[in-house]
Amino acid sequence: MSPSTRLRAGILGLALAIGGGALGSAPAVAAPNSTAPGTVTATAPLPQELWYPGTAHAEKLTYWTVGANGRPAQSTGTVFVPAGRAPAGGWPVISWAHGTVGLADDCAPSVAGPAARDRDFEYLGTWLAQGYAIVASDYAGLGTEGTMPYLDGKAEAHSVVDMVKAGRSAEPTLSNTWVTIGQSQGGGAAITTARYATEFGGPALDYRGAVGTGVPAYIENIVALAGPGVPPIGLPAGLTAYGLYILAGLNAAHPEVNIPSLLNAEGKDWMAKAESECIGPFEESVRGLVLGSLFAKPLSSIPNVHGLLTEYMGIPETGYDKPFFIGQGLKDTDIIMPSTLLLGSTLARNGEPVTFKTYPTDHSGTMAASLADTVPFVRALFDGKTPAPSFGS
Repeated sequence: MSPSTRLRAGILGLALAIGGGALGSAPAVAAPNSTAPGTVTATAPLPQELWYPGTAHAEKLTYWTVGANGRPAQSTGTVFVPAGRAPAGGWPVISWAHGTVGLADDCAPSVAGPAARDRDFEYLGTWLAQGYAIVASDYAGLGTEGTMPYLDGKAEAHSVVDMVKAGRSAEPTLSNTWVTIGQSQGGGAAITTARYATEFGGPALDYRGAVGTGVPAYIENIVALAGPGVPPIGLPAGLTAYGLYILAGLNAAHPEVNIPSLLNAEGKDWMAKAESECIGPFEESVRGLVLGSLFAKPLSSIPNVHGLLTEYMGIPETGYDKPFFIGQGLKDTDIIMPSTLLLGSTLARNGEPVTFKTYPTDHSGTMAASLADTVPFVRALFDGKTPAPSFGS
């Protein structure tokens, strides 16, 4: 492999692609001063154009969760109930973890819908057709106070878990049995949720397992290298956008590191834009921009930056108590195969209950391609079965 090819392959590792009749209930207000995770503070109708195929009714919730660094935070999210009569015990629940949409409040899926609308509507409609209710967090800070700590795995996990609690509080036909599923940014959120779901959910919830596709593995190893002249060339616009979202999210979660102090004037301007533009227009804005030209100092000037980034966005390698599934596209140039393969092999070597499979598809294509495996996998979880771990194609 030539030096330029190696450089481009390494830079691709930055690729997170982390991309990516309503109930007319009156606003419901929780007990004063209650910030208990899952506490619903308001409900509102969800516009019908945001309903996934097969939805019988849906609504938007505002609820309490735990944000960056363990602080109470509010999130918004949505509940989708399938058609028909709920089974005994209520509808089994899928807590959907969405991919990258942006950091501005008007980018939230409960406001604008998913960034990849056709892809996600078809995919999530498939799960509703299986007889599952879907709850879908926007994640704390997206549509609520503050800036979403983009790729903060634990904060996302809290939002995903507490959305199940909130959904059950607002919709009595939902059971306490649940699985999390996610893609890209949400794939990482789903797998991190798998590590903490039992702990964060407590005895009131019956967590069964997880599915993540396009999981952003070991992105922290690439991000830690960023600085003046690194990367030295323009990346695909999506990757540049994700890199700036990471900087803005990290600064929101850890203001003490003062990311703007590491950027030049142009870099500060671009980070501010990252906080205000949704992924589609932001990708167009950054086309041709060189990330390495935005730094005055390297991220490595932050003490223990790799440890900080690993704690912030690293996918856990141990500690899973329920089966989980990771799907990876062989043609994925957003989340490249070697990084996810390393994660899968590490999890398998550590004896974690992972099923790892690859598909001859790109980043988005893995969602649909994996359904032949993930639908029976999830059905087995809800049936109380334990799929045997496997690692292979």
